[in-house]
Amino acid sequence: MHETGSHDRVVPVPNLLDYFRSSVEGVIADHGVNVKPHATYYVVNLLTLYSRSEELYDDDGETFGLKPLALMLADASDAPNAEQRNSMLQRIGDVALFISGFFADSLAGHSVDLDYYIHMGGSAYGSLSTEARGTFRGRAFADTYGELAAKFQVLVDVLNEVRDRERQDSDTDLLRTYSVWRKTGSRRAENLLRQQGVVPISRRAYD
Repeated sequence: MHETGSHDRVVPVPNLLDYFRSSVEGVIADHGVNVKPHATYYVVNLLTLYSRSEELYDDDGETFGLKPLALMLADASDAPNAEQRNSMLQRIGDVALFISGFFADSLAGHSVDLDYYIHMGGSAYGSLSTEARGTFRGRAFADTYGELAAKFQVLVDVLNEVRDRERQDSDTDLLRTYSVWRKTGSRRAENLLRQQGVVPISRRAYD
């Protein structure tokens, strides 16, 4: 009989949307994060959608995987109309938030690191907020996109916490955590460092 550990255990959940809502809202409440309900609901729906690999990955019949964010941005720039451009900007923001929230460790050592994903995702949502205000349908979502842009780092921290609570892993990679704090200014990373007895020096001291 195979015994699963904390990293490979499978936890059955009756309703994925309710599961993510409870997890995300729990972290937001525990940490006193100021995120409006519409933005929270957007993130919960995003997690539910991208839990299905066919929604997350691109499949053109020949290749299956994630297109680099830079190529997505090029597609957005070359889009023939505003609707398709906005769709690509939303895709960039969504992918960047999901990957940096749940798979940040996989970005370590790559040419594009966590700070790149945070910058690209926040910028995409910011552009989408501006673009959306020019359409009747988009105006209803413009403020939400604007909040996603302004609080992208905060939301990444929230999703990191959701991920780590499921891992139930008490070991902290201090060097990786310090690198995340150094590059992004993440409050969560700073708190994790302090919990391990490490007092990070102000980033301004390096500038």
